[in-house]
Amino acid sequence: MLSIPLPIITAAPVWQDEEARLDWFGSDIPDWHQFAVDERSFLLVADQSQIFEIDGAEFSRHISRLDPETPPAHVLAEFGIPPTHAVDDTPLEAPPLRALSLAVAQKCNLGCTYCYAQEGDFGGQAKAMSLDVALAAVERLFEDCAPHDRVNLSFLGGEPLLGREVLRAATQRAAQLGRERAVRVGFSITTNGTLLTPEDGDFFEQYGFAVTISIDGVGETHDRQRSFKSGRGSYEHILARLQPLLGRQRQMHVSARVTVTPRNLELPQTLDTLVGLGFHAVGFSPMLASPTGRDAMDRDSLSVMLGQMIECGRAFERRVIAGERYPFSNMGAAMQALHRGTHRPYPCGAGAGYLGVSADGDLFACHRFVNDDTAAFGDLTHGIDRARQAAWLRDRHVHRQTPCRGCWARYLCGGGCHHEVLRRGRPACDYIRGWLDYCLQAYMRLVESRADYFMSELPTEAAL
Repeated sequence: MLSIPLPIITAAPVWQDEEARLDWFGSDIPDWHQFAVDERSFLLVADQSQIFEIDGAEFSRHISRLDPETPPAHVLAEFGIPPTHAVDDTPLEAPPLRALSLAVAQKCNLGCTYCYAQEGDFGGQAKAMSLDVALAAVERLFEDCAPHDRVNLSFLGGEPLLGREVLRAATQRAAQLGRERAVRVGFSITTNGTLLTPEDGDFFEQYGFAVTISIDGVGETHDRQRSFKSGRGSYEHILARLQPLLGRQRQMHVSARVTVTPRNLELPQTLDTLVGLGFHAVGFSPMLASPTGRDAMDRDSLSVMLGQMIECGRAFERRVIAGERYPFSNMGAAMQALHRGTHRPYPCGAGAGYLGVSADGDLFACHRFVNDDTAAFGDLTHGIDRARQAAWLRDRHVHRQTPCRGCWARYLCGGGCHHEVLRRGRPACDYIRGWLDYCLQAYMRLVESRADYFMSELPTEAAL
C-alpha cells in the first residue's frame, strides 16, 4: 500500500561492474517499472504494487553497470527498498463460493455478431432457466456461508429480462436467505435495456441492484453494433426504456458498459454523452475475442483506443482536481487498485469464488464459458468438481502464463480475461501496459493535488 507522502529513496551504489553491458533500464524487467511525473522519477515494484520515489538518474546509472546475474532484489535493496514476496506459485485451493451468475435466458432479442454468447444462445438451442434450477443455484450459493459473509447473485444471458419471473423469484429467495442467515447479498444484472419496464426499475431499486446496460455509443454508432435481429437500430428504444431507471437511482446504480470495436472508437464523446444522460458509471472494454472474428480489435485499433482512453483519463483528472464527480469507471477502478496496492495472481474470481450457471444447471468458470466443456466445473446437483477446479486454478495462475511472468504489470493485470486469452491469446498486452503506465502517472498527480479523493469511498469496479 502506498504511503502518503511518498518516501524518496536515494542511495549511492556500492557495487558496480564497469564491463557489464546490460542496460536494465531499457529492458523488460518483471520486478519493477520506472515512470516519470513532472521530471520526478518513480518506481513501481511489481510484488505488492508498491510505489517509491527514486533518484531516477542514479538508479539508471546503477543498473546499467550491473552484472546480468545480479538478482533484482539486490538492486532494490541497494536503494533502500525492502524485499517482498506477497505472490508465490501456490494456486488457490477450494475457495468458498461467493458469487454466481445465472444464465436465466440463453437467448436474446438482439443480433450483436461480436457477442461471446453467439447472439445469446451460446451456439446451441435457445433455452430458458427453470425456476427449480434458479432456486437450486441460490441454495448452493448460501450453502457454506457464515453470518456476515457477503455473496453476489448476478443475472446474465443472452438477455436476462427474457426470464424476468425467474429472475425475480431467485432474487426474493436470496434476499430471504440473507435475512435469515445474516448474510449480506448483492444483486446485479447485465441487460441490453430493450425490455426494461418501470416495474423493473421499482424491483431493482427495492433490492439495490447494480444494473449494467450494454450500450456501444451514441445513436447510429450504437445501432451499427447492437441492432435487433430484424436489423433495426436499438439506441432510441433503449433510451426511452432507461429514463424511468436513470431518474430514480438511490439504492440501485445504473451503469453503461461500452464494448469497443474498430467501429466505435470515439470514446471521449461517448463518455461525455452517457455521463450526461445520468449513468452512475461508464466503462469501456475492448472486443478481443469474437466468435466470428468480426469487430475484434487489432494492434492498430488498440493503439487508437489507448489514445482515446488517455484523453478520457485526462478529463477525469481535470474533473477530480476541480472537485467534480466524473464517473469514468475504468479510471476509478485503476485509482482504487493502485491506492490499495492491488496485487493478484488471477485477473478475477472466475473459476474460484465465482461461477456461472447455465440454463440447465451446469457450472462453468464464469458467464462467458457457459456450455464450454474446457471450463466446466460440475453441476448444481452434484456440486463443484473440485479436481477440475484445482487444475484450472493451477494452470491459470499468472506465474504459469507466458509472457506474463516476465511482465511488470502481471499482478495488476492478473494475466487477462481467461475467456479472451483462451480464445485469442494476448493481443492487448501493449495496450494494457500503456494504460497502466498512464494511470500510474495520473495517480501520482491526484495523490498530490487531491489526496482527499482517496479518503472518500472509491468506486468498486474491478476492470482496469
